[in-house]
Amino acid sequence: MTYGNAPATPRSTLVITAHAGDFVWRAGGAIALAASRGEKVTIACLTFGERGESAKAWREGKQLDEIKALRREEAERAAAALGAGIVFFDAGDYPLSVTPELTDRLVAVYREAQPDVVLTHPLTDPYNGDHPAAARMALDARVLAQAIGYPAEGEIIGAPPVFFFEPHQPEMCGFAPEVLLDITEVWETKRKAMECLAAQQHLWEYYTDLGKRRGVQLKRNAGPNLGLAHSTYAEAYMRPYPQVTGELA
Repeated sequence: MTYGNAPATPRSTLVITAHAGDFVWRAGGAIALAASRGEKVTIACLTFGERGESAKAWREGKQLDEIKALRREEAERAAAALGAGIVFFDAGDYPLSVTPELTDRLVAVYREAQPDVVLTHPLTDPYNGDHPAAARMALDARVLAQAIGYPAEGEIIGAPPVFFFEPHQPEMCGFAPEVLLDITEVWETKRKAMECLAAQQHLWEYYTDLGKRRGVQLKRNAGPNLGLAHSTYAEAYMRPYPQVTGELA
């Protein structure tokens, strides 16, 4: 709440991600758009993806601590490129386990960030159990952070809408592109952040192509299909909770 001529509190976005690269591939456009509007973006990165998402570094003969440091540095540079802050949990991947301790740490992040929007993984992924584990804790912590009697520091939060970002193989994860976000104006920023992730360079072109395909779908759903050439990029999202509105739009 603001009084008189006091500046309004900037909107806040919280991104909860299993691995160091996930927030870039799946939500880098949303993050860059929010930051470009002067909003605060906080990324809670639960693991570095050191065991399961860093094959190139392992093949190069690097050791676990070296790989963690490498992935942390990549994630820090990517977050900075997008305009976001990032918090590392170093919870260990493959597997990432759902624990009360991790969930409690996420409650503290929720109460500090006071998010208006939450972005995280879908609850199903038969190829990577770390992703639904992160999603489960993200949703559980959101509920606990609202409970006035829950023993955690900070003010309780409201009920920020949650958006699931697109998994790597959506058709296998029960994912439907319910929301298409136009990220054309920040595409170059997202691509720059992607290129910070040298450990996963094989994904750069995959997610560039995905952005183009979702951009085609966005244009098809945004107006007449005139068959005109365009260069549009988009990200797809899904909502686990109902949209609350006073007007259908």
